Amino acid sequence: MGVPEFFRVAIVGLMLLVPVFFIYKRVGFNPAWALLVFVPGFGLLAVFLQLALMPWPNQKTIKEE
Repeated sequence: MGVPEFFRVAIVGLMLLVPVFFIYKRVGFNPAWALLVFVPGFGLLAVFLQLALMPWPNQKTIKEE
């Protein structure tokens, strides 16, 4: 992997990192989890699965009386 390819990967990673960072911040998770997008292979999949399957900390629950 040469230098030009590295810059392409870094730019695409940053383009994914910024929105994912703000999504994590908005839902109440630690935004550092957004760094998973840089893990080759399954990093972005892990982000999507975590956001889809885990209960969000700031989600309001309906209490039945």
